[in-house]
Amino acid sequence: MVEVLPLVEARLNTALGAPDARAAVTFLGTDRIEVLRFQEGDLVRYATLGMSAHPMTDPAAQLADPVRGPRAELVLSVRAGLADTDKVLRPLAVLAASPQVEGVVVAPGASLDVGEPLWPGAPFTSVLVGEPGGLVEDLELDGPMEAVRFLPLLPMTPNEAAWKRVHGAQALQERWLANGTDLRDPARASVPLG
Repeated sequence: MVEVLPLVEARLNTALGAPDARAAVTFLGTDRIEVLRFQEGDLVRYATLGMSAHPMTDPAAQLADPVRGPRAELVLSVRAGLADTDKVLRPLAVLAASPQVEGVVVAPGASLDVGEPLWPGAPFTSVLVGEPGGLVEDLELDGPMEAVRFLPLLPMTPNEAAWKRVHGAQALQERWLANGTDLRDPARASVPLG
């Protein structure tokens, strides 16, 4: 069985450069989740490492397949120096551990909520999972294992999260686009939803 995480870390380093910091979090009954920080100009990117060690399993499945199933890591990009975003490490690790802890399959269009601000003073407690393939290309693995997808996280205010539940992810993304919303601004206000 191929070790997935060294390949994932190599893909992140190829796409984002060498990380300038890393932290590890272990939750009871789960594997260790690391969060790597990458600095690129005025942007800081946080990427999880560990979520893809095992495939995500449909909670309705009788048995978890140890080989087949979607694999993913999470990537969050924010503007540097505008907020204490390094405190996002634990919330990101919580989200990355959710497939192991809660049996959820994290996929594009999903909302993930941590129930508290993503970092001190953040107007966001949840994120919208974006489409993979933009910033970091999927990592193909030997069959029958599925590719590791690197899913961007888009912070949502509570109002945006509520609006998304009613109207859907596509409608929220169109609203952000129409208003020129800077989704990397760690202190941005909610997009007009009226």
